[in-house]
Amino acid sequence: MSATTQPDVPVLRVTGGAVILGGRPILRDVDLVVRPGDVVALLGANGSGKSTLVKAAVGLLPLAAGSVQLFGRPLTAFDAWERLGYVPQRSTISQGVPATVREVVSAGRLARRRPLRLSGAADRRAVREALETVGLADRANQPVSTLSGGQQQRVLMARTLAGQPELLVLDEPTAGVDLFSQQAIADALATRARAGSTILVVLHELGPFEPLIQRTVLLREGRVAY
Repeated sequence: MSATTQPDVPVLRVTGGAVILGGRPILRDVDLVVRPGDVVALLGANGSGKSTLVKAAVGLLPLAAGSVQLFGRPLTAFDAWERLGYVPQRSTISQGVPATVREVVSAGRLARRRPLRLSGAADRRAVREALETVGLADRANQPVSTLSGGQQQRVLMARTLAGQPELLVLDEPTAGVDLFSQQAIADALATRARAGSTILVVLHELGPFEPLIQRTVLLREGRVAY
């Protein structure tokens, strides 16, 4: 936990959150509080609004009503983005300019560095530790394009971990990936939870995450069911 994080101030607070997409209400009057050190699973059927909620919480989708606060500050005024790590749903990272696993993961350090400053020992150590955490240290110099889908998802996870965020938000990190990678991602989150990180993770089912989840929030038709 950061020295600037007050233990009585929620890391994330959504109050009366509503999202409308294409004229259709997706979220309706959602309240969610995540406190420092919490490990929270967001559950629900397809179309229940899970991904929409986390995207709104990190500023990727606008609210039609309600408010979001990160670390006690309104989302509209929040600027300490190095404190937040977001892992989207599974997507390919092998397109575009060829890059090695280490190069992709190193991009996670950019928010921690001053503009135009080259990477230093702390950056290299953070990248190495992130790769070790997700079990890809032996693939550091391998082109990302040669990895399996599950391994690529672990690279995205490592990129986020390298930034050493206080709050980790993950949107279905194990969807469509192999069982080994699912367990590796769950183990990586358990390591971050023991180190004091706060975690909000969207899941269809708890699976390998069950031992580390402290609280579950169930969405149904855009509302918090329990």
